[in-house]
Amino acid sequence: MSCFCSVQEEFYCEVLLLDESKLILTTHQQGIKYWLDPSKTLAEHKDLITTGPPFTLYFGVKFYAEDPCKLKEEITRYEFFLQVKQDVLQGRLPCPLNISTQLGALAIQSELGDYDPYKHTPGYVSEYRFVPDQKEELEDSIEQIHKTLVGQVPAEAENNYLAIAKTLEMYGVDLHPVFGEKQSEYFLGLTPVGVVVYKNKTQVGKYFWPRITKVYFKETQFELRVMGRDCNETSFFFDAPSKTACKNLWKCCVEHHTFFRMPENESNSLTRKLSKFSSLGSKHRYSGKTTMQIGREQSVTLPRPDLQVIRTHSKTYPKRSTQSAGELHLTPHLHPPDITMRGVLFPDTCSCTEHPSNYFTTVQNTLETT
Repeated sequence: MSCFCSVQEEFYCEVLLLDESKLILTTHQQGIKYWLDPSKTLAEHKDLITTGPPFTLYFGVKFYAEDPCKLKEEITRYEFFLQVKQDVLQGRLPCPLNISTQLGALAIQSELGDYDPYKHTPGYVSEYRFVPDQKEELEDSIEQIHKTLVGQVPAEAENNYLAIAKTLEMYGVDLHPVFGEKQSEYFLGLTPVGVVVYKNKTQVGKYFWPRITKVYFKETQFELRVMGRDCNETSFFFDAPSKTACKNLWKCCVEHHTFFRMPENESNSLTRKLSKFSSLGSKHRYSGKTTMQIGREQSVTLPRPDLQVIRTHSKTYPKRSTQSAGELHLTPHLHPPDITMRGVLFPDTCSCTEHPSNYFTTVQNTLETT
């Protein structure tokens, strides 16, 4: 219990040979996702120690690269590919049907390679999962596109997958459920460029990090202060479902602001400034590296010897047995899970019960037309 989380994080990143990305350990309690602070010991994570021992930790992407295709190393892009593929599967990254088809075909190309009629018999696509409530029509379309991807090696298919996924409305959005005036339901989404506000599954506000001058919380109330083009500040108030959820939202906002917004020489002072906006003596400083610091690191800017990327097999299911069923209700084979990262497993369930993973699944084209 006295082991520092940075040691655990460095161990997993060393195993995965990651230099560029911010992929760290997380845990869940009462439906809320908590990221481990590498500057603290496990015992100092009060939200964690009440859940064990044993402790269940997951390894995943905390800060999404604005353009994952620009990540220099194949191993990093592969881990991002696994995370984004899982986001699509769990409904956190909703896709229109045509996009789902393209992404599914690229995922199959990465998994199986070129289409081979002798090996890939009718219905082979139904052995894999790509989206929630997967339909037979989608699988047929994926199979047709897969036939056209001959020659794409796994790394190329994964890069093309990310190139499409990064253009989606909800790519890299860390959603937090809140309530506005008259208890109207909202979601605050933390992104690489700022905070996005959703109401009734539609974007109603977007505030860029440079214009956000203050974040504050007290009890269950969260304040976001934004400077307008006229240089006047406006405060927006939201209520979180609980005190714990409110503090977690505030901490995530501070960390996103610091990681994406600030140059290296300003990051520490900004985090100290933001930490003063908390209440009841709470203090939180983002202790990791900023995106600019990561980009300047010699290990990232200089090429490293060729690294062998060991890809894991996705979880497979029996082929669709009833052609007219339309949906799959099958028991999976005992294959390595789809999201295994060299022995570290992402959660199979939604990251927050107050933030259902399929909340935006029904949006699909709605957000694109707003």
